[in-house]
Amino acid sequence: MINENVLDLIGNTPMVDVSRLSPNPNVRIVAKLESQNPFGSVKDRIAKQMIEHAEKEGLLLPGQTMLEPSSGNTGIALAAIARMKGHPIKILMPTSVSIERRQMLEVYGAELILTPGEEGSNGAVKRAQAMAAEHPEFCFLYQYGNDNNPLAHYEGTGPEIWRDCPEITHFVAGLGTSGTLMGTGRFLKERNPDVKVIAIEPPLGEKVEGLRNLDEGYIPPLFDRWHGFDLLDRKRVVRPRESLEWTRRLVSECGVFAGISSGAALAGAAKVAGEIDEGVIVFIVCDGGWKYLSTGAYTDDLDAAEAKAESIIYF
Repeated sequence: MINENVLDLIGNTPMVDVSRLSPNPNVRIVAKLESQNPFGSVKDRIAKQMIEHAEKEGLLLPGQTMLEPSSGNTGIALAAIARMKGHPIKILMPTSVSIERRQMLEVYGAELILTPGEEGSNGAVKRAQAMAAEHPEFCFLYQYGNDNNPLAHYEGTGPEIWRDCPEITHFVAGLGTSGTLMGTGRFLKERNPDVKVIAIEPPLGEKVEGLRNLDEGYIPPLFDRWHGFDLLDRKRVVRPRESLEWTRRLVSECGVFAGISSGAALAGAAKVAGEIDEGVIVFIVCDGGWKYLSTGAYTDDLDAAEAKAESIIYF
C-alpha cells in the first residue's frame, strides 16, 4: 500500500514481547513501539491531532505562526507537520536538552527560543505562556491543556493496544503532560474496568526530566480535567539510575533501542511484574535512542551517566 503522505504513517505502531526481562515467568511484558512513528515518538500522535483540530475549528489559519514549549519530542513532531502545512513555528526549549533535539528542530525549520536549563521544562512552559499572552496573533496549542492530546490516545493508542493485546491486565506509562495515561487509560478501563493504570514518576526532588512528580506542585491541567487521580490505580517511583539500567537492558537483551523514559517505564513494569502473580503488562516505548547518543547514556560508565542526568534533559 502506498500512503498519500507521511502523516498517514502516524499510529498503528507495532508491539513486541520483551518478557525475557520480566522477573516473574507468569507475567508477560509487552512494549508498544511508539518510536516507529515517522517523526520518532509517541508525540507524533498528539501533534497531528492538535494541528488538524485547530485547522478545522479555525484556530490555526493558513500561514499563521505557531508557538509551543517542548523538551523535544512534541516540538519535533509539531515542527515537522507545521513545515509540511506551511506554518512557521517557534519552539521554547531548555538549554539542557540533548544537542540532537535541537538539530532535529532545525532540520524541520523551527525557530528555537532557548530558556534557562536550570528552569527545566516548567520554565519553558511559563515563558511560552507569557509570550502567547503578549502575541495573540500566534497559535498556542499548549499540549499540557489541550484535550486533543489525550483524545489522540483515546482514539488511537488505546484501541490499538486493545486490538493487538486484549489480554492486557496492566498499562504502564510515564507521567509527563499526562495525555498518554489519561487517553489510553480511560479507553482501556472502558473496555475492561479491571485493567490497572500505573504512572511512572521520578522521586520527589530528583530530576527525571520529561517525567513529573505530582507532589512537586505542578499538575498538568489535563490531569485534573480527565480526572487523573480517579483513573490512576497507582504511581511507581523510578530513579534516574534505574531508568538508565533498564534502557540498556532493553537494547542489549531485546534489541529495542529506546529513549531513557522508555527505560523508566520498563523499570516500573518490572516492579509491577514482581508484585503480581500473573498478568500481561503493556508499557510505552516513547521514542528511540538516537536523540540521546551524545549524552553517553548508553555507553558511558553508569555512574557518569547518572551524574549527567542532573544537567541533561534525557527525556
